[in-house]
Amino acid sequence: MGEIRPCSGDHVKRYGEIYAKAFSGEPWNDPWKPEDAVIHVKEILEMKQSYGLEYVEGDTVVGFLLGSSMLFHYGRTFEINDLAVDPACQGRGIAKTLLDRCIKDMKEHGIVGIHLITANEGFLPAFYERHGFGREKEVILMGMEL
Repeated sequence: MGEIRPCSGDHVKRYGEIYAKAFSGEPWNDPWKPEDAVIHVKEILEMKQSYGLEYVEGDTVVGFLLGSSMLFHYGRTFEINDLAVDPACQGRGIAKTLLDRCIKDMKEHGIVGIHLITANEGFLPAFYERHGFGREKEVILMGMEL
């Protein structure tokens, strides 16, 4: 059994390693370089409204969740930017444990909603649906390539 702790700037390199491994595999197959993933994670951690949890087994971080909150007219919402588990440790409930703790913490802090962006196929939509997330009906994700 592991331990959940707040994310630490001291572990940014490890978060980047986990991120690069996890998102280079299914269902994303994104060719992340560890050094770029470290920058990505560090930028989220440095946001003023950032929140993060790490899952540690022994002395090794094996998973983490990162996000940030933002105030809207209807209340403060939280966006999960990243939830990643080292592929060697996946399938053991670590992501579920991190997500459950995040939801609990957000409720305690008066957050009115949690949002995230995930792949539209594979196992991830079903994973998040099991934890109470649903597909948005009122908003859509739009983008533009530059």
